[in-house]
Amino acid sequence: MTRMLDFDNVELYYDHVYALKGVSIHLDEGETVALIGANGAGKSSILRAITGLRKIKSGSISYLGDRLDGTSAADIVRRGIAMVPEGRRVFPLMSVKDNLLMGAFTRTDKLDIEQTLESILTRFPRLRERFNQQASTLSGGEQQMMVIGRALMAKPKLLLLDEPSLGIAPKLVQDIARAIVAISRDEGVSVLLVEQNSRMALSISNRAYALSTGQIVLSGNSRELLDDPRVKAAYLGGEV
Repeated sequence: MTRMLDFDNVELYYDHVYALKGVSIHLDEGETVALIGANGAGKSSILRAITGLRKIKSGSISYLGDRLDGTSAADIVRRGIAMVPEGRRVFPLMSVKDNLLMGAFTRTDKLDIEQTLESILTRFPRLRERFNQQASTLSGGEQQMMVIGRALMAKPKLLLLDEPSLGIAPKLVQDIARAIVAISRDEGVSVLLVEQNSRMALSISNRAYALSTGQIVLSGNSRELLDDPRVKAAYLGGEV
């Protein structure tokens, strides 16, 4: 199996405060890996480091065997990594169509772009129904579908998802979870999922890492972690 991502002994600061303390994770091609933990645990900091939005203090980040840290954000997208940020970040006055096409800014293959767009509209029929509407008129769940679609317009090999269930109605959370599974299965996209909804994250991922105060405290097979008493007590509301 091809190693997609190596995040090796990374330290990252915000001003003089540790965000990540010697964190190491990896992701293989075709895997969905979840990062779980409370707010401020360091989950989103890992994504910001991968995408070049935050410069790491030490350690290394490699993607398909090549160093990634120090690469510009635009080049990271061109190399096959796309991120769905927390909070959706739509262009509210632009149509659904134009929001989606913004995701293809690094591409020039017009016919292939049209084919990618059609596949996204097939995957998210609500977006087809609202194709010419302003993004601001969509519900939170529909906007989340749109920003996932926008990321897929870049034809990524690795998709980074930052809290995709945040602020979404429970019914649409299920739809988005199913879409994440389908994207990985049908398109062979590797997924790194940051999620506070630990039960959802563990149910749709292959492996997971649990973070606390910038460090990895647990890791392993997601199904096994779902049954782990420590995970149940700390991340699943103490359910047994």
